Amino acid sequence: MQITAFDDNLPQDNNFKSIILNQTPLIDVRAPIEFQQGAFETATNLPLMNDAERQQVGLCYKQQGHNQAVHLGHQLLTPTLRDERISSWQLFMEANPRALLYCFRGGMRSKIAQQWLKDRGYDITRLKGGYKAFRRYLIDQLEHVALQLNTNAHTNQSLSSTIISGRTGAGKTLVIAQLNNAIDLEGLAHHRGSAFGGYPTPQPTQINFENQLAMALIRQLEQGVHNLVFEDESAHIGSVNIPMPLHNAIKKGNYVELETPLEQRLQITLQEYVISAQPQYTTLSSWQQFMQAAINRIRKRLGGERHHRVATQFQQACDHQQKTGKTDQHLAWISTLLVEYYDPMYDYQKQKTPKTQCFKGNLAEVTQYLKALGTA
Repeated sequence: MQITAFDDNLPQDNNFKSIILNQTPLIDVRAPIEFQQGAFETATNLPLMNDAERQQVGLCYKQQGHNQAVHLGHQLLTPTLRDERISSWQLFMEANPRALLYCFRGGMRSKIAQQWLKDRGYDITRLKGGYKAFRRYLIDQLEHVALQLNTNAHTNQSLSSTIISGRTGAGKTLVIAQLNNAIDLEGLAHHRGSAFGGYPTPQPTQINFENQLAMALIRQLEQGVHNLVFEDESAHIGSVNIPMPLHNAIKKGNYVELETPLEQRLQITLQEYVISAQPQYTTLSSWQQFMQAAINRIRKRLGGERHHRVATQFQQACDHQQKTGKTDQHLAWISTLLVEYYDPMYDYQKQKTPKTQCFKGNLAEVTQYLKALGTA
């Protein structure tokens, strides 16, 4: 067994902003369990040690100290395993010549990977400070944006926020998609922010959501954006949370209300939650089960009679669709939910927490206004 000898001049880089703006590919050599808890959007997990190997080395470190842990790590990584892992990094580098690599702190694991690659003729730079330093940078950026928004609220300073409000199904997400200066919080959260807002694929971890949000903000600011547009969201979007200081700062911005007629809202909701949603599931019945569970989750808030009515309308619409292939009967339960559940809730919140509006209009008018605001 040979202990790795390190070159003292192995290159490092901590220009995290450049990595974000250039979407630099990253090799994450941490164990899979660490990667799953949180990583970066351009990172691929090609671990130096798997979870079991990492656990053994960690236990050895606690019981016997650093030197014994290093010795055990090299012992566990047999020549065959070593070759396999180096080969995986080489293949990635050949496909991504600009790649960088990192471990948790930019220490032993990434240095070993970097040295092994160098010994094979492959030069790669590691992140100085590793995952921890990059993550700290992103958290600092979230806090910095929150501070700027707080400082500049309702002034003509360099950064401000505009919030699109409106009833459920008004088309707020449709407006967001047309703006170059918008942050799609629901897109980043992979959730549409309601009982029915989930997707068949899981949401990001809280750490990954925060990382992606910070990166989205950095890219906007780098483009010289001075007014950021957000959809009116609660702090919680499914299982992830907008960091409270940032959420509070966003809410201090100006409000634009999107007013959309009920008939149009029905069609928007039908398209988003039925027509576009169903192909994302493996079968129609799996979509139906998800929707039934969502209806049941709001049973108490709906009340017994209304819950039964919505559930019945939904089942009838599904039966009709299976027989005819048509989705039009889904409008019945959608209408009940919009008119009798979501609209009263919106009206209550609007009355409870009045918001100063700088503009209101329909889809075309609000989109035009916000586009003009973004270029002002």
